[in-house]
Formats: sequence, structure tokens, C-alpha cells
Amino acid sequence: MGYEEAGRDRATEPSSGVPVAVLENVFDDPTHGEPGRDRVGVHLGWELVLLAGLAVLGWLLWQENPAALRADNLRTLLVDAVGLGLLALAAGLSLRTAAPNLAVGPVAVATALHYAEQGDRGLPASVGPAVAVAALGGLALALAVVGLHVPGWAASLAGAAGVVVFIERRSGPVLVQSDYDPGRNAGYLFAGFAALAVLGGLFGAIRAIRRLVGRYRPIADPAQRRGAVAAVVTALGLVGSTVLAALAGVLLAANGPGVVEPTSGLDLTVLAIGVALLAGTSAYGRRGGVFGTLLAVSLVAAFQVYASERGWTFSTWVVGGVALGVGLLVTRLVETFGRPRAGSTDKPEPVGDGTISTGWTMPQSQSVDNWPPTLPTPAAPQPVDPWRDPRWEDSPRRWDTDER
Repeated sequence: MGYEEAGRDRATEPSSGVPVAVLENVFDDPTHGEPGRDRVGVHLGWELVLLAGLAVLGWLLWQENPAALRADNLRTLLVDAVGLGLLALAAGLSLRTAAPNLAVGPVAVATALHYAEQGDRGLPASVGPAVAVAALGGLALALAVVGLHVPGWAASLAGAAGVVVFIERRSGPVLVQSDYDPGRNAGYLFAGFAALAVLGGLFGAIRAIRRLVGRYRPIADPAQRRGAVAAVVTALGLVGSTVLAALAGVLLAANGPGVVEPTSGLDLTVLAIGVALLAGTSAYGRRGGVFGTLLAVSLVAAFQVYASERGWTFSTWVVGGVALGVGLLVTRLVETFGRPRAGSTDKPEPVGDGTISTGWTMPQSQSVDNWPPTLPTPAAPQPVDPWRDPRWEDSPRRWDTDER
């Protein structure tokens, strides 16, 4: 009968035999989950290293030229940090969803060119259409990634090529037409970026949210679809990363020397992804720190100013490449020491429907692998000694009857 075969339809994890329904509530990786919870200590430890490096670099910069951290120079540094930070947030968001967006750099340059040309129309009229176009482009990219279920880096690289074609239509630098000075609000802009980065990290440290955002991360065959929820979350992440890149382009153009160079922007992509990895975001998706983005962005922005003060010339490719190389080592560190401890004894959570569950659950049916059950084997009979039969002692004896 149907209920007798219930146990045969329940998927089990091959190595442990635990039902997948239980694994999805206990493990971050269904089907290939590891018992326990991710360890965030490795992220906090690395963030202490970043904080120490920032403190040392800040002291060196102060010793080299204290004026670099005062007045207009400080405001310019803060706005540059916010622009780089928005790019790093864009890259980090797409990395967290396991769909890296390589188009963030070209999108930033294209938006900067548009703002430079249309800035005299006012901030809302020049920035609004650019952000709207970026959102539509991010949506088209998301539909390609989740609809075809192809790697995000490949689809976004194709999108970046299309944006570069738009950029190459400019034959020379474009003079910024707007008189907007973001330096007047540098403190508020940096505080807003810091709040966004830290709050995003805090929410990403929550197990349920981290698992939801990183659901697109493959756990077996990467070509297998991860479900509708993973597709929706990844699509939102790609749209959000593209919009953040557009806003970064506006800030970088408004805070620049007055002209925007029509470059490909791929060097900014390398820098953004390098800073995101340096912050502790895993290249495989899902895992990331809390304060890492804020500290890594501040460290790189301060280094660029310090290098300028020392007369060192480093292109964006060099800084981005070094950050990317170190970030890959950080990814290996995070994936090695950030996974749950071996032999964790966390108890499975009850299987239900989450927030709408009333606590009533159907009892788990027992496995039917050994159906029908075998009867217990009876013990072998013990041999009986006929001379010790109780009848010889309890039954009346014939000679006793004859005597009476």
C-alpha cells in the first residue's frame, strides 16, 4: 500500500543517510551539508589584521604629510573612499550570491560619462535616467543568468563588452558639466556608506539570511538549478550590484579633476572584486565578514593617497591585481577555517514550514529497507533426559497400588 512505501521516496544524503529535509534545516549546504554552523571567528580575526594595517598606514600617511588628512584633502579622500566602497559593495553583493558581476567597472565608467555630459541639467535629471538604465541592464543580466542558469561571471562579461561599446563611442575625455561638489557632504556620504557596509555584514552573518543570499552557490553539479528562491535572490543581487556601480560612477566623476576618461572600466572591476575579496568575502559565495568591506576600502583608499604622497605611481590594474591576489588567499583562509567544526553535536531543528508552522509535525515513518520484518529466530530446543522426567516422581507407582 501507499503508506507502506513512504520511506522509499525520501531523499537521503549519500554519506550519512540523513533525510534531505532534515539536512536543509541543520546544514548550510543541503545534500552535502556539514553539521553545525559556520565559524565567524576567522572573519573577525582577519578584520583585526585589516584594522591594524589601516592604523599603521594612517600613521605613516600622517608622518608623511599631515595635510593629506585635513580640510579639503580629507573630504576628497572620503568621497573617493565612498566611490570605491560602492564599487566594492556591488562586487561583494554579487559574490555573496555566487554570481560575480564583472560589469561593475564598465557600468561605473559609462555612468560617469553620462553624468559628465548631462550634469548641467541638474542632479536628479542626470543621475535618475542613468540609474534607471543601470537597473534595466542589471535585470537583463539577471534574466540571462538565472533563466539560462549560466555562470554570472560569463554573462556579466558579455554585458561588460556591450557597455564598453557604448564607452568607445567617445573619442576623448568628457568635461564634467555639473557644479555639484560631493565634498560638501563628504562626512555624511562616508557615514552612509559605513552604515550600509556594516549593516549588510551584520545581516549577512545571520545564518538564515546568509543561507538565503548564498543559495545559488552550487553544492553538487554547478549546472543543476538551485530552485526559484535562489533565482529570485540572485536576480535581485545582480540588479542591486549594477545600481550600486552606477552610483559609484557618479561620485567618482563628481569628485574627479573635472574630466572623465573613456576607458573600458575593467580595471575598476578588478579593483572592486579585489577589495571585496580582501574584505573577507568568499569567491565561492555566501560567506563574508562584518566590518571587512569598510576596513578594506579604507585601507586601499588610504594607500592610494600615501603612494601619491611618496611619489609612487601605481595604476589601477596594479592595485587591483595585488588586492585580488591577496583576496584569493583570504578566500582559501575563509573556506578552510570558516566551515563548521568537525564532529559538531548541534541537534537537528524540527522540520516544518518555518514561520507559519504551528508546531504540528507528522511522525517520521521508519525505514522500510528491511520490509517485511523478519521474525526472531527461536532458540534451539534443549535435549530432555527421559530419566529426569517429573512424571517418574509425581505419578503414582504400580507397586504402591498393589500393596494397598
